[in-house]
Amino acid sequence: MLKKISCTVVIAVCLFSCKEDKQEAAPDRVLWKPYNDSAEVAANRDHEIERMRYKLIQSKVLDKNEVFQPLYGEVSKMTEEEYEALKPLVLEQDIPTLQSHIATGKLRYEQLVLFYLHRIYTYELNNETTLNTVLALNENVIAEARKYDAEVAANPNVKRHPIFGMPILLKDNIGTSGMKTTAGSIALVDNEVDDAFIVQRLKKNRALILGKVNLSEWAYFLCEGCPVGYSAVGGQTLNPYGRMVFETGGSSSGSGTSVAANYAVAAVGTETSGSILSPSSQNSVVGLKPTIGLLSRTGIVPISSTLDTPGPMTKNVTDNAILLSAMSGKDATDPKSVASDTDYLKSVTESTSLKGKSFGAMTNLMEEDSIYNSTVEKMREAGAEIIEFTPPEVNMDGFLSILNIDMRNDLPEYIQTQVKNKEAVKIGSIADAVSFNASDSLTRIPYGQALFEGILADSTTAEGLEKIKSTLEKNGRSFFDTVLDEHDLEAILSINNYHAGYAAVAKYPALTVPMGYTVDGEPISLTFIAKQFQEERLLQLGKAFEETTRVRRLPSGYSQ
Repeated sequence: MLKKISCTVVIAVCLFSCKEDKQEAAPDRVLWKPYNDSAEVAANRDHEIERMRYKLIQSKVLDKNEVFQPLYGEVSKMTEEEYEALKPLVLEQDIPTLQSHIATGKLRYEQLVLFYLHRIYTYELNNETTLNTVLALNENVIAEARKYDAEVAANPNVKRHPIFGMPILLKDNIGTSGMKTTAGSIALVDNEVDDAFIVQRLKKNRALILGKVNLSEWAYFLCEGCPVGYSAVGGQTLNPYGRMVFETGGSSSGSGTSVAANYAVAAVGTETSGSILSPSSQNSVVGLKPTIGLLSRTGIVPISSTLDTPGPMTKNVTDNAILLSAMSGKDATDPKSVASDTDYLKSVTESTSLKGKSFGAMTNLMEEDSIYNSTVEKMREAGAEIIEFTPPEVNMDGFLSILNIDMRNDLPEYIQTQVKNKEAVKIGSIADAVSFNASDSLTRIPYGQALFEGILADSTTAEGLEKIKSTLEKNGRSFFDTVLDEHDLEAILSINNYHAGYAAVAKYPALTVPMGYTVDGEPISLTFIAKQFQEERLLQLGKAFEETTRVRRLPSGYSQ
């Protein structure tokens, strides 16, 4: 049995082995120490993917002790024996199964929270396994879980939303009361806001907000050619299927990696163009980029009010449907917000099958990707009709200007309307951010800020911008509609985030579901794209595909 002094070392397993002092959660306990990451950086200097030739791994500004100390006393009470007993009840289980275990007394919400915290502390405090994923934890989450247990014990027959008591992680550009919302930028490191509308909805439906996770800084709209998953606040997010080997995808990197590693029931990401689809596919999880307006954007650090949307990221399609429904609702402050009363869970629990469903498969992907090819053939064997087609060539000129001009306008509005402590936030505009970053480039922008500088240089007029938006929406829709309409298809089949840009400008929803792994072990996903507000259909199709293939597997280094 380890002695008290041993608990100051980096290896996180000692957190759950020290018995003598675990009741005393001293605020200055050293749970983690910074380390020299130069060897890791050197090991990747010749990586075949140029942007994975990292300059640094760990954050220069985040002290993990501040994140992990407050809950240490509670988390360290769970023994390894208790954790092992909970593992078959919790690990990789979907929400209905978890709720069933709780209803039958096999599990409590408090135990569920502690199970995930145990995993987070074990892996994230060990510098050899950390994914640099968790930026903040809700210090009240265990107490909140206990209240939920008491509530259910007192009124067991009350109907509750399936999300009730489920621990959820949020991308750190989503406003959350009581935790800073940084978008990964040092300029926003002290940013205090109220709950974003979707967080209000989650809390109304009684989800448990477990914490905040890392992302590509400014949702990957800061530097050019830089690593995905890097932020000055959180450091370099790493992929649990291959730390330093495979990219995490971006910008919702922490949302994808945390779900893959079973750090929570589910996570919420955001997408402008590919930022949910990319990290979901890279981390073998299910990600939905909804139609613009289905989920509110109020309280989320923006890139583009034209294209931004939050979305659910989960281990399976059923949980995706539940999380989507828990966040849905009409937001009067978001002009694109729409009301939705669809029971997404019901739509995926009813009988689902690929038989008789029709899909468009791209000929170039059939020729270039063997996993896509074999997956399409499996769908044929399951009774699906496959129409192979060559996508039309459409012009995407001006796409960057949408992001440039929108962010130039939307960021100041966000700061004016959402930030509660403006005196502590270092910027009020993109120009301020560029100046702030340049004053300490090694810490704040080690990969530069070419995209921010491009925002300032963009001279597109308001009239020109509206023309670009209209043209690209038309072009994006024609990319999909030509074959969708001609053959009356259910959806188009893509890979990962390959066609995220077209779906973005078309404002079409997309659902990505794991379809396999390369010979090296890198995850790859099948992405379903349909017309506006066809989320129910996509989830049904995704569920049928998931049940037919069942390919998702845990990352081996995070299966214990």
